[in-house]
Amino acid sequence: MKTTRYNPISSQMYIRNREKLVNQLKINSLVIVNSNDEMPKNGDQTFLFRQHSTLFYLTGIDQEKTILTICPHHPNPSLREIIFIINADPTTLVWQGYKLSPQDVTQLSGVKTVKFVDSFDSVLRELMVFSENVYLYQNDYIKFFTDVPCKDDRFALEIKNKYPLHNYLPLTTITSPMRAVKEPEEIAQMKIACGITRDAFLRVLKMVKPGVMEYEIEAEYTHEFIRQGANGHAFDPIIASGKDTCVLHYINNNKECKDGDLLLMDVGADYGNYAADMSRTIPINGKFSERQKQVYTSVLDVLNQATAMLVPGSCIDKWHKQVCKLIENELVKLGLLSTFDIENQNPDSPAFFKYYMHGSGHFLGLDTHDTGSKFQTFVPGMVITCEPGIYIPDENIGIRLENDILITDNQPINLMSDIPILPEEIENIMSN
Repeated sequence: MKTTRYNPISSQMYIRNREKLVNQLKINSLVIVNSNDEMPKNGDQTFLFRQHSTLFYLTGIDQEKTILTICPHHPNPSLREIIFIINADPTTLVWQGYKLSPQDVTQLSGVKTVKFVDSFDSVLRELMVFSENVYLYQNDYIKFFTDVPCKDDRFALEIKNKYPLHNYLPLTTITSPMRAVKEPEEIAQMKIACGITRDAFLRVLKMVKPGVMEYEIEAEYTHEFIRQGANGHAFDPIIASGKDTCVLHYINNNKECKDGDLLLMDVGADYGNYAADMSRTIPINGKFSERQKQVYTSVLDVLNQATAMLVPGSCIDKWHKQVCKLIENELVKLGLLSTFDIENQNPDSPAFFKYYMHGSGHFLGLDTHDTGSKFQTFVPGMVITCEPGIYIPDENIGIRLENDILITDNQPINLMSDIPILPEEIENIMSN
């Protein structure tokens, strides 16, 4: 069965994910995970719906107004796993089209008990009676803050008000480490996302030239992503030319690309809710200048060395410090730092930070910045982006190169190994 533009993962993976979760719950526990909000846009419009990553990870259900409950110790086996969905009336079907049936939900998720959301409150009471601990989701991404209370936050306040005597626990202490280690089916989806991103990049290489607008380049990516069944961009695309190659999160994408300048592109397809994340920097006129190529080669050398360091036993924090030393050495070779600068630098504000001021990589998966701590030990199955860069505003040069790397028992695997990155490759493709 296919109810989305992408090919769904087998329900067996979601069954395994729930089993792993249940094995880590306290006795007499209840897990509740809500779907994301349909966020208001303007008038009677909402933004395009995107499913809650953890709900999707546990069910594979990609539909709004969905709730998952897991109560593994309930005396009634039929209430141990429940998915609540929309009961689509005839008017909804006319205006919005097909909605998942209970049979569809069971086939996608492996959950046998499917109810409609209008029965949730009454069923919840029965689940709470047989539970002591309640696991709720709360976004644990350290750097993210929002003024908008999401569904998870609102629901937590509501249930604690109705049932104040239960013990409430954060679900993410279990699911975040789980999600950081990818199942084979997840890696397969990410490979597809990387392949679509590759095809879009090749398409772009053949159309970039002086005079093209950044948004025209963005449109080429969007076209190829959608054409191949992706949901679209995994994040707001960065199409930055000229001086804006040194702006880390430039997303205006509204300038004309000028002869002699560089073009930095940080993009990735979202396939089946799984992200690819690629950065490439190319010469707008198809030929790197001598200095541009010199800086490019430095970043590429760091990328290759940093990739080899993504092995079990390390962690992002330790790895990033190693990458920073590599960058520091390259900055000396490029004449941007001296040994005197390094020997006399403030440890709290190192000299390299002037030219390299961001992290070296992050977890990747259902979210572009996926769950996982920078202190979490690398194990096989994790996917980490590797994205060194050097930014020289005074020279109008900003170069970032990024691949998605799978950690294994042996050598790390570059999921983007077939995406052109050598400067000669890029120049040859652009010249043809």
